[in-house]
Amino acid sequence: MSYLEHFKLSKLPFSLTPDPEFVYWSKQHARAKAYMESTIWLSDGFVVITGEIGSGKTTLLQSFLGELDDNIVFAVVSQTQLTPTQFLQAILTEFGFKPFDKKKVELLDMLNMFLIEQYSAGKKVILIVDEAQNLTARVLEEIRLLSGVETSKEKVLRIILAGQPELKDTLDSDQLKQLVQRVRLRFHLGALDERDTQAYVEHRLKIAGCENADLFDEECYKVIYRYSGGIPRLVNTLCDSTLLTVFSDGKKRVSALEVELTADELGWEVHKDTTGTHLAMPHLVTEQSEKEFLTRIVVKHEGKQVDEFCLAAGRAIAGRSPDSEIYIDSKYISRHHAQFVSDEKGCVVEDLNSTNGILMDDVSVKKQRLNDGDVVSIGVHEIVYYDLRDAEGGQQAHDEAVAGKA
Repeated sequence: MSYLEHFKLSKLPFSLTPDPEFVYWSKQHARAKAYMESTIWLSDGFVVITGEIGSGKTTLLQSFLGELDDNIVFAVVSQTQLTPTQFLQAILTEFGFKPFDKKKVELLDMLNMFLIEQYSAGKKVILIVDEAQNLTARVLEEIRLLSGVETSKEKVLRIILAGQPELKDTLDSDQLKQLVQRVRLRFHLGALDERDTQAYVEHRLKIAGCENADLFDEECYKVIYRYSGGIPRLVNTLCDSTLLTVFSDGKKRVSALEVELTADELGWEVHKDTTGTHLAMPHLVTEQSEKEFLTRIVVKHEGKQVDEFCLAAGRAIAGRSPDSEIYIDSKYISRHHAQFVSDEKGCVVEDLNSTNGILMDDVSVKKQRLNDGDVVSIGVHEIVYYDLRDAEGGQQAHDEAVAGKA
């Protein structure tokens, strides 16, 4: 019997892949979407939406895009570590051009002509930039200039910037005062409160076809909130992992104790917003914390190392979404492709319902505990796992990583 059959579900309720069908419209999520929609009917629409990692920004954007009328033309740029010229190329590529042999002046002319043509044809054009916290000041200045493109009657480019909280700090700097003056609306998407966290879980279960209203005991929701802080992605991870544990034990209902035990297995502490302490999450190499590492991940392409990550206890997502802890820029990789969960016992890799799956020794796997040196194939890349639980081995791996980058 499968996980879905066991709980009588029609689909996975807590997938990490953004899915507009599962959007829970808290008051703040509804308000954020309303701000996005304002760009359609305001000719000078320029909106900035910020929020913590996992707060639901990308899902909101997908919901917004899925409801646009045919008279709306849009471009979505989510790879934001770009030069001004590369940024203009990315926009034009989204609009169907092939601009890679053009100079910046030519790119600007192409874009301006396109915007005027769309306006003349009765179309509205929206530029959406996800992960905008990575934009440099030079690119943000380019966006300011683009926001000023206009006909004799009105501006012809609407803009939505979405990003992590660092974007707020960047926009508030002195050098970007002119850009901020162009922004019509700003909204920060916070975490769910305890009541909304419970409603969020129940909403996703309902959408997934759950007929058991008591699948989670009432006491579970306080524990879920305490460990997740009301951040939707963390709620999903904890609930999904708990259901898998309950399923493997052959049980039909979830107790608060099982949520607690699952959080402990994930290496989580109670969330900073509920007790003042920080949630244990994977992090990259730092000299101060190197002895805490349990896992070293080396990413290879065509036999050559292209990146590496050292991880502490907790969960790390591998995917092409820029907010992934293990970021791999490839069209063969799903936005959130797989997760690596490290603890004192080692590391487990699990496919997150990706399009192309994960392979080990040319065999497709869903979930697998890794041994030192195991190779996981993900798209056209290979991920090599190294066990750093031996303190001496962890130090040696760190030294090698530093020497390799020198």
